Amino acid sequence: MLAHSLEFAPDLDEAIFAAVPAASAVFLLRANDASEPYISKTSNLRRRLQRLLAMPTEHTKRLNLRHQVRQIEYTPTGSDFESGFLLYKVLREIFPKKYSERMRLRFAPLIKFHLDNAYPRASITTRIGRLNGASVYYGPFPSRAFAEQFASDSLDFFKMRRCVDDLHPDPQFPGCIYSEMKMCLAPCFKGCTDEEYAGEVNRVKNYFDSGGDSLVREISSARDSASTDLDFENAAALHTRVEKLKSVQGRLPEVFQRIDRLNGLIVQPSSNPECVALFSVSAASISCPINFPIQPAEAAQARSMEARIQSALEAVAREQTKSALETSEHLAILSRWFFRSSRMGEIFLEDSNGELPMRRVVRGVSRVYRRERPENVIASPPI
Repeated sequence: MLAHSLEFAPDLDEAIFAAVPAASAVFLLRANDASEPYISKTSNLRRRLQRLLAMPTEHTKRLNLRHQVRQIEYTPTGSDFESGFLLYKVLREIFPKKYSERMRLRFAPLIKFHLDNAYPRASITTRIGRLNGASVYYGPFPSRAFAEQFASDSLDFFKMRRCVDDLHPDPQFPGCIYSEMKMCLAPCFKGCTDEEYAGEVNRVKNYFDSGGDSLVREISSARDSASTDLDFENAAALHTRVEKLKSVQGRLPEVFQRIDRLNGLIVQPSSNPECVALFSVSAASISCPINFPIQPAEAAQARSMEARIQSALEAVAREQTKSALETSEHLAILSRWFFRSSRMGEIFLEDSNGELPMRRVVRGVSRVYRRERPENVIASPPI
């Protein structure tokens, strides 16, 4: 999995240290015996190997593997994102049972829409269930508190239930505070028909699918109709509702999507100074990087940058994760990078037609190549 390999001999250590780059990399040290290999990432491979494998000073307690290592394997990386993703792939292959605790992945909070329930509801979770199940997931969010606040503020615009019980509708059931406040259709005591509740659930689903746009259009249309009918009081109330909704919608992170539709492209610096690294994202699954040269080869000089990027992406099949756990892990890696207060690289998501904003991608590639400030870096969203 790692690109380069060197045999290590203590008496040739200086030549070996000189042969490895003084740059960021993921590396693996194989032992002389059956011991577990040492795997890590570093911002300076040469310096890190010197600390681990050079002749130790007399009174140091620093870890030294000089006489235990027989082989060095490594792959240079161009960014911390690439290092983290490659480290995950290597650990997953070498330690299939213990890689998760070694990576210390923190799963991203998501909104789970329980469509497999007879009376669907929404909840916050950090785990994705069956990929072929009826439930759908939305996110990611920077924290659980943020996800809970967004879900609560969003559901205030609807009358879908918020209770967590499996309902067995009974007209004798007293209901809850939400039904008393007319904020729930109350299917628990047959306050609505099943068809009415299904219609409200569909409105909520459309809201999450569109990132709030469907409800903005719905209320804006009602406001315009009220204004046309000279019902200015109702129009003013609807306008206030639209402004409140846009405030909620405006807090969404750019990366928010329905998870099975989270498709896009991450652009990162490359270990090759004449390239950038392109990571394709499909249903939150991250593909291994493509080294994309900024200067085209002679045969491609007549082609535009947009066409070259599109061709490079089409030439590499998108990876699909094989399990819900793997999807959660890829999403955790993406979220760890995206929600950092300072990050390198940019992300571009596909639109509803499955197309990338290629003009923005080209500008993003140029910025990443020149190590300029990303266009879409944002501060941590307010709760």
